[in-house]
Amino acid sequence: MSDSNTTDFTNPSTFILLGIPGLEAAHIWISIPFCTMYAIALLGNFTILFIVKRETSLHEPMFYFLCMLAVTDLVMSTSTVPKMLSIFWFNSREISFSACLTQMYFVYSFSAMESGILVAMAFDRYVAICHPLRHSTTLTNSVVAKIGLAVVLRSCIFTLPYPFLARQWPYCRTNIIPHSYCRHIAVVNLACTDIRISSYYGLFNLFSVNGMDVFFITVSYTQILRAIFRLPTKDAQLKTFGTCISHLCAILALYIPDFFSSLTQRFGHNVPRHFLVLIASVYLLVPPVLHPIIYGVRTKQIWGRLLQLFFHKET
Repeated sequence: MSDSNTTDFTNPSTFILLGIPGLEAAHIWISIPFCTMYAIALLGNFTILFIVKRETSLHEPMFYFLCMLAVTDLVMSTSTVPKMLSIFWFNSREISFSACLTQMYFVYSFSAMESGILVAMAFDRYVAICHPLRHSTTLTNSVVAKIGLAVVLRSCIFTLPYPFLARQWPYCRTNIIPHSYCRHIAVVNLACTDIRISSYYGLFNLFSVNGMDVFFITVSYTQILRAIFRLPTKDAQLKTFGTCISHLCAILALYIPDFFSSLTQRFGHNVPRHFLVLIASVYLLVPPVLHPIIYGVRTKQIWGRLLQLFFHKET
């Protein structure tokens, strides 16, 4: 394995993931919160999928979008966390070149899907609050399916250049990735050529996809707030705004860690590497863990069905 780190190669057969560089001695302890969060993410998101599938009264646009969000959370976390845990527990650091690029593609495409689904959910809230009489005719099952397909296609197409560009670069220095998963910038930094195209595309994708999504969400909620403030009573305003709290929390849970992690990776030159890697690794688990908790607690229909499920089992 040491030979592969020093000999010249254009496409290495394997990469070596270091986990959290500088904190190797603490990998076992770091694995405990990672494993716990992953278990919560699996349990929470599968529970949402189960409850929505089981309860026909929840077969409406808001919950269809919530199921899409749960699926993307499951795929995004499962594409990285099991490999992280194998590094932490068994020191299993090798990952094939193709598997690394596949992991990279899954992480970025499903992260973009999450962003797109949050836009769709903002649109759902906009129609429900600003045009309630048109909600059932505007967001039909067919329209929801088309929105879901558009989100998937957009994410898959915009993410495709990440592994495509990474595969083109010659890797002639080392195959050791100082990271816990195949993050795009961490991989292409190993190339012995000018990688500005990859770096610029990463920033373009961050601001064009996530930036545009944040713009559309902001526009939607500007209209929503205007409609809420036109309501006649404070109680009506608070009750209507309460239907948006879960979605706003989900937005913050995705975008704040995403932008922070992406920008510090590129511009945080004075930030310790182990901190950057730790933040980037935790970011992948924050939305999958928080989304089912946020929607499970804040959404009365899901919380009620969950309590009802346990109540019936006990009786």
